[in-house]
Amino acid sequence: MSIIHWLAGPDGQLISSACVIVILMLMLFMSLRLYASYRNKRVYRLLTSALPLFMIQQLLLAWISYPGQAAPPWLQVTASITQIVSFIIINFVFMKLYTHRSARLKSTPFVVMIVLTFVIAGAHYALFPLSMEAAASGEQVRFLALDFYSLIVTFLILLDTKGTEMNTRYSASLITYFIIELSRIADGYVFHGSVAWLMLLSHLLPIVYFTQLFLLLFQWVIERLMLTYQSSITDGLTGLYNRRHFNLKAEQLLSRSRGTAVIFCDIDNFKKLNDTQGHHKADGVLKQVSEIIKEESAGIGTAGRYGGEELLACIGTDKVKPERVAESIRKRVELETIVTISVGVSTSKDADSVQELVKLADEAMYHSKTTGKNKVTLFQSMPAAKKKSLS
Repeated sequence: MSIIHWLAGPDGQLISSACVIVILMLMLFMSLRLYASYRNKRVYRLLTSALPLFMIQQLLLAWISYPGQAAPPWLQVTASITQIVSFIIINFVFMKLYTHRSARLKSTPFVVMIVLTFVIAGAHYALFPLSMEAAASGEQVRFLALDFYSLIVTFLILLDTKGTEMNTRYSASLITYFIIELSRIADGYVFHGSVAWLMLLSHLLPIVYFTQLFLLLFQWVIERLMLTYQSSITDGLTGLYNRRHFNLKAEQLLSRSRGTAVIFCDIDNFKKLNDTQGHHKADGVLKQVSEIIKEESAGIGTAGRYGGEELLACIGTDKVKPERVAESIRKRVELETIVTISVGVSTSKDADSVQELVKLADEAMYHSKTTGKNKVTLFQSMPAAKKKSLS
């Protein structure tokens, strides 16, 4: 017996089912973690319920595939129903996960498909009573209506993937499943197990399909972890680092650079803008200014939001002059937005800690604010700094 014929037989189904169950167990572990960690309990509850159903179906397939097991017909129809229902549920879950929130996914079509599964199975069982002799003789009983209904369900779900964010990868998994169903139907109703490679395809492709689902779920978990981490270090409105993480990045820059500067920016008349044009307009301006500071400090340092309309940049001064960077920020804000900013600059010549550098840059910014606004002030050029250097 060749390896292809061996894998196309009951042993191949057993190996396939074992591999699929291992993948499903990994997915179940991830789904339980998601259920415990996120608020969307309903979706993860459905995912957690669908995965064990698939496991049961794979166990039933492995048992039924062995000749001489005398599997009763009701057990075989149970395997078919379990496969269709779990497939519908798990695809509802994945479409829910990867559908844009603005486009609400309706559950009614999926519920209807599940109900129709039981209706079709019941009608088939009533119209065509299944004999125990067929099962006892080692034959696998076929359910024509359920088999073709499964193919139709797969095709309908495949057509309904336009609204998903991962359209290509998700559609690829459905195409794989569609091929599985086609090969299974062709083998059962046309070739009757005479084509080894077709049976081999129906055994191996489920491993590919569930691997695709695993990778989709794994990517979803990674994206959620990245979003959680990102939200813990950045300001939600501007996208700049929050104060805690800005201080951490600035400390790192200060420790490894020969020269460091802090540029402290405050938007002029921001409260008036809020009062006269509303929060939405003011937030838009804040985002614009933040983006300019981020762009100007890219590659030479980092940017953060210190609070309110106070925005900062910490840059290395090995290759650039901080006053030029500060002036570039001020000029761009004046030209590209409807506001101006007052800017203060301190360098590592003025202090040796980030906290002190921020404090001195804040003083320099306040000097800009009280002496005309829309200007850059170096702390070293202030009278207070000269007095400090003399003392």
